[in-house]
Amino acid sequence: MEATRRPRADDLLVLLAVARTGRYTSAATHLGLDHTTVARRIAALEDALGGRVVAQSASGWELTDLGRTAAETGGRIEAALSQLDDGGGETPDPVAGVVRMSATDGFSAYIAAPAIADLRLEHPRLTVEIVAATRRAAEHRAGLDLEVVVGAPQTRRAHAVKLGTYTLGMYASRDYLARTGTPATREELERHRLVYFVDSMLQVDALDLPRRLVPGMQDGLTSTNVFVHVEATRAGAGIGLLPCFAADRHDDLVRLLPSVFAEKLPYYMVARPESLRLPAVAALADALRARTRASRAMLDGLTA
Repeated sequence: MEATRRPRADDLLVLLAVARTGRYTSAATHLGLDHTTVARRIAALEDALGGRVVAQSASGWELTDLGRTAAETGGRIEAALSQLDDGGGETPDPVAGVVRMSATDGFSAYIAAPAIADLRLEHPRLTVEIVAATRRAAEHRAGLDLEVVVGAPQTRRAHAVKLGTYTLGMYASRDYLARTGTPATREELERHRLVYFVDSMLQVDALDLPRRLVPGMQDGLTSTNVFVHVEATRAGAGIGLLPCFAADRHDDLVRLLPSVFAEKLPYYMVARPESLRLPAVAALADALRARTRASRAMLDGLTA
């Protein structure tokens, strides 16, 4: 397929919406178009560029190499239009438009959210969408500019950088301990029920800690959401294996056997190199790195 004409800016913006959502229907809803119009715009863009810009996968439509280059241009167009919406200016702010990232629940709440709030004070035309999920990094996940994952990612085409570490510890509520007694050894701890992730749905190998740390401990309440772990532990559903930065915020939780259970896990940020060339994505990546460094004591459980 050979290029036949110059691509239209509108078609590049449609591609950008498909890249962010991974689906024609979702992109159509976002743009106020119908599904067939989105498909027609993508076909027109492929005709203009002389190649495929998207390919279908199990998770939706993903960008090809040509599509990623085109979407990068679409991002610059979106940023320029955002600047015009703001009344224009002598020096347009390139950190504008929409950036979508994925991160774990805890990182999203305690690192990403405040980092983004500070970043938007300087760049008010920037919009960040956070998809909270605990999963392994993908070579390319449709619709995402950045991912923050737990554990070293196995990716070849994406750029991965270690942000820092956080500590997991065993916690129980004061009421729970008053009712059951405080375990003083690992063996006594294993007589209690565990509050943690759903084992059969756990996607991150680094988080499969209970099978190694307390193999005799049975599940009590499990969830895919770390904030459910915290609240269930506070409610007395069992003993929770919790991030210290989430648990230490609650005076009704007591950390158990900290010299025995203090597991450090790494956070990694993953992005494709072409995404990091977009000013808005690069600015968000820098903000996340800076906020993680500034939060080192909190993440390591040293601020209780």
